[in-house]
Amino acid sequence: MSEKNRDGKRTARERLAVEREKQKAADKRRRTLIVGASIVCVLGLAAVIGVVAANAGKDKSTKAGPAVAPSGAQGKDSLAIPVGKDGAKSTLTVWEDFRCPACQAFEVAYRPTLHELTDAGKLRVEYHLVRLIDGNLGGTGSLRAANAAACAQDAGKFRDYHDVLFASQPKETDDAFAGNDKLIELAGKVKGLDTPAFRKCVQNGTHDGWVDKSHQAFKSGGFGGTPTVLLDGKNIYEDRTMTPAKLKQRVEAADRG
Repeated sequence: MSEKNRDGKRTARERLAVEREKQKAADKRRRTLIVGASIVCVLGLAAVIGVVAANAGKDKSTKAGPAVAPSGAQGKDSLAIPVGKDGAKSTLTVWEDFRCPACQAFEVAYRPTLHELTDAGKLRVEYHLVRLIDGNLGGTGSLRAANAAACAQDAGKFRDYHDVLFASQPKETDDAFAGNDKLIELAGKVKGLDTPAFRKCVQNGTHDGWVDKSHQAFKSGGFGGTPTVLLDGKNIYEDRTMTPAKLKQRVEAADRG
């Protein structure tokens, strides 16, 4: 074989080797891009999942109008509905949700004592209405019932209607209070409440914004759940030794001075 032919074959082999190296480099870059793209997709999915998880369970507030406080509401931002005399020496602050079973249990156990003490002028109860169950389970029953209770306050019938709502509370998962017709029907159990003014207030959601504002105050207060019951600022609902009789004893002792 001539020297010329040997040089030609060697050059061809070198060119082939160079091409193979180029191909390997290209394949490596392609694999790197594929892996990188896969990582980006996985991270992107993780980010989406993270956003969903971060928002799970957050309160889903409806777009309510301005915060129109019911007649006679008192306290900071007029968020408390008072029951009892202003001059009472003891104040019970109650944060409640009309869909909350624990709130109903509290009301059933303590209602006779609270009525007795407020009627005697020894205790003043300040009710704050929230919509915790709406956020936890979905629906609008907590909001609708709270608005209706505020409408009853406008009519001077809050306590009676408040008691009817808890006595008629549906199961926690049943959003029956979301229906204004149901709330108006229950108003028929309170003498003189079912009036055109009350119906209009319920149907228009007059106090929806006020209920939302009250709920925001509940969240800002860092309370653990409903009911939250404070006697002169001290959480008595967390005291497992508390009973209606013990509450009455404390209130009467304070009343005597």
